[in-house]
Amino acid sequence: MEKLIIIGSGPAGHAAAIYAWRADLKPLMFEGFYAAGVAAGGQLTTTTDVENYPWYVSIGGIELMEKMREQSLHCGARIETKTVDKVDFSTRPFKVFVGDEVHEAQSVIVSTGATAKRMGVPGEEKFWQKGISACAVCDGALPIFRDQPIVVVGGGDVACEEALHMTKFGSRVTMLVRRDEMRASKAMQERVKNNQKITIMWHTELVEALGEDTLQQVKIVNNQTQEESMIEAKGLFYAIGHTPNTAFLENQVELDASGYIKTQPGTTKTSVEGVFAAGDVQDHVYRQAVTSAGTGCMAALDAERWLGEQE
Repeated sequence: MEKLIIIGSGPAGHAAAIYAWRADLKPLMFEGFYAAGVAAGGQLTTTTDVENYPWYVSIGGIELMEKMREQSLHCGARIETKTVDKVDFSTRPFKVFVGDEVHEAQSVIVSTGATAKRMGVPGEEKFWQKGISACAVCDGALPIFRDQPIVVVGGGDVACEEALHMTKFGSRVTMLVRRDEMRASKAMQERVKNNQKITIMWHTELVEALGEDTLQQVKIVNNQTQEESMIEAKGLFYAIGHTPNTAFLENQVELDASGYIKTQPGTTKTSVEGVFAAGDVQDHVYRQAVTSAGTGCMAALDAERWLGEQE
């Protein structure tokens, strides 16, 4: 039986592994095998340049995750490239099911992240991270977007935040909103509408992303008149939400209305004693690599203390 099993391998999972090993918990990590369609290492493996992680002026997302994995292994963590299918937290020891294998653990850290929703329009795959992104805070300051026309898709608070953020870097920002109103709070709507660098196109949907080596234009359609048109865009940001990777939990821990794991304020404790959650799987506000790593540290420390109390 394991003292600690870590499910997930992004910054939260690796930070948890490093701290857990230093606490002599001898963690076993299941890093996933293209779980939720993303390589082991999580969302950062889909990012080209990371310029907002402390220590690195600029580093590729894949390289950053490789370095984190290397450090986890160096510290002694055991890592298996397998995807957890389901769990049973109803009795102790906890059970983690991986294919035909059943692993038992005294404690579990869930750090499976959240996957940005994509739109699946033609050109999306070609220009992903070559003009298309799902995180303006993560990527917006990159040189490719500076003083360039930017398009943001969405009408909620996140879309407004992304649009406002990109006014610091882009020459102008166009928001595509598919209805005649936004879902965003009144305060956020007012900030967007009063910003002279932002144009809102109502009843408008994205049709296609176009360009050569990088994104250059997007095709849009007015969903009332069905009239199609082209607008220049060197940056296209999706702000249509994320899907937390919690389906495998099957309600074994308490989730919020959007499917994120609920944690006790100021901790990583879930509704089940001995089960902890870290990273984007429990954070729908910040969603940054550095905050994920921070909660991974917290989860390992919370697990260490909890295990100590049980002994």
